[in-house]
Amino acid sequence: MRRISVVALITFAAAIGAAGKSQPLNVKLGLWEVTTTITTASDLPIPAGLLERLSPEQRARVEERMEARKGDSGKTTVRKQCLTREQLDHGIPFAQHKKSCIRTVLTSSATKLEMRVKCVDQGINSDETFHIEAVTFESVKGSFDVSPTEGGDNTTKSNSTFTARWIGPLCTPTK
Repeated sequence: MRRISVVALITFAAAIGAAGKSQPLNVKLGLWEVTTTITTASDLPIPAGLLERLSPEQRARVEERMEARKGDSGKTTVRKQCLTREQLDHGIPFAQHKKSCIRTVLTSSATKLEMRVKCVDQGINSDETFHIEAVTFESVKGSFDVSPTEGGDNTTKSNSTFTARWIGPLCTPTK
């Protein structure tokens, strides 16, 4: 009886340890073509008090970005992206790299990944949720939602969908 309890305890401890690790998507590494469509975008509000805290240069960049986003609803972009082992294991696969983000994996398997990402960019905080599905080793689809969190104004969101297809194993230095 004591032996069964020890085996059960070891099995339970191993299961808890495995639950804390995320499993990377089972997709090929290398060059991918990523097609993204912004399905809903409205004018993201500039949080109260934010503009006053920014330098004139930062304020100009924020205002420029907000103006550029006004026409993004329904816009589709296609880009090439190199997917590395490091990005697949510890980054945000198929998303543009952001240095100032904290990633929390909610669920992960060889075919599905869901994560929440908190970012700070140009003085604006945001919550992002990514849903990624590996349809095959060479085909991925997903969505992501972005919500501003600065100043308590969480009412405006940007929602996007994407598909990605594997092009080949080698990435060029400029990709």
